[in-house]
Amino acid sequence: MASVQRAARRAAARLAPARNLRTSAALARPADQGATALSEHDPEMHSLLNQEAQRQRSGLELIASENFTSRAVMEVLGSCLTNKYSEGLPGARYYGGNAVIDQIERLCQSRALEAYRLDPAEWGVNVQPYSGSPANFAVYTALLNPHDRIMGLNLPSGGHLTHGYYTSLKNGTTKSISATSTFFESLPYNVNADTGLIDYDELASLASVFKPKLLICGASAYPRDYEYKIFRQIADDCGAFLHCDMAHTSGLIAAELMDDPFEHCDVVTSTTHKTLRGPRSGIIFAKKELMNAIDFAVFPSLQGGPHNHQIAGVATQLKEVCGPDFKAYAKQVVANAAVLADTLTERGHTLATGGTSNHLVLWDLRPHGLTGSKMEMLADRVGITVNKNTIVGDKNALSPGAIRIGTAALTSRGFKEDDFVRVADYLCTTLELAKSIQAEVGKPLKNFRPALNDNAEVAALKAEVEAFAQSYPMPGLAIQQPAS
Repeated sequence: MASVQRAARRAAARLAPARNLRTSAALARPADQGATALSEHDPEMHSLLNQEAQRQRSGLELIASENFTSRAVMEVLGSCLTNKYSEGLPGARYYGGNAVIDQIERLCQSRALEAYRLDPAEWGVNVQPYSGSPANFAVYTALLNPHDRIMGLNLPSGGHLTHGYYTSLKNGTTKSISATSTFFESLPYNVNADTGLIDYDELASLASVFKPKLLICGASAYPRDYEYKIFRQIADDCGAFLHCDMAHTSGLIAAELMDDPFEHCDVVTSTTHKTLRGPRSGIIFAKKELMNAIDFAVFPSLQGGPHNHQIAGVATQLKEVCGPDFKAYAKQVVANAAVLADTLTERGHTLATGGTSNHLVLWDLRPHGLTGSKMEMLADRVGITVNKNTIVGDKNALSPGAIRIGTAALTSRGFKEDDFVRVADYLCTTLELAKSIQAEVGKPLKNFRPALNDNAEVAALKAEVEAFAQSYPMPGLAIQQPAS
């Protein structure tokens, strides 16, 4: 017994220095290590965040690909989930400690299938894409070989860069603008120059000759719905997969306000932050027999660890999407877009397709001799955020002839039909002011920009727009005050 006690005393003596070192380190370590508020840690960044919050609150956000997400989603995005690395799929991770993460991702998957009324025996879903563009490229990687053929809507017709886009150079060659057109052979289809609607006859004719392996429906600036049944027939006739990119309309489809692509398509992709009103992320739905290839394309082929905070944010938003309040919101988005389109048309303006049946309008400014670039620039100065956009017939994508306007974001702030009549008033006033300034300084953009500085009419319109915008609530967004 005595020998055991002596051994214990010697062991305690050996451990004492290490114990003392740990105690000293603990005393030296700040009690709030890693817990300093942003306002104290980085006042410069804190100020910039407040400036952006104030810009969003005091402006009219009309970019069709933007929305305002909820406080609940923002709480998840700023949570501890950003700390975890989770390469692989639920139940098959390359790191430990993912038991809770697996539950979160599976919850997101089940809610995604529920939101679109999909049978899990027929459809699978991958919620790991970082955004819509990587989601699309994962589909191409999964289903195609390099230099296989793709057909998507042409960019000037309202398509998206990831659906394939290249330009013709003066020396007779072409230049791929999209990586899709670099790694695959892409041929665009178009809208009809007179109606602005997709020319399905031309599409069928082109596809019968080009014979794509993948046919894409969906767009970034198309104000109408899609004839999925016709797309399916064309795809079948040339032996192609049919891929719908519903990034812009996914919230309206979930609310059953637009036709259902899942009835006809093999794979469906989407962003999650547009009409779906979630965080900035991506999602891929595919028929069950394609899911292994899709999953492998996402990881390990193209991405590393998923962004768990984004996946949780998508899951949180999908809970809302599955409820009745979201359908009411989506109906209001469509109603507001219709009123905006009708008001602009009644005042003599030209819209692509003559109006809209979704959340956006494409306003043709060419009859006014104005470019989308100038309208976007002036609108931004007066607190209205829109984006310049190509429209069918444009000769140069760098000088687009239209602006794209969406209603999803302001609807999230509580705007109704009468409010969008007033929004149309501000847009028309901005257009007339832009025409007046251009008449004074000429057409070059380099002359237009400085003419906006110290312009009394610009300043007066900005003050009026900001006062109007600030009278509406701002979901999920609080301006943080500096620490006292």
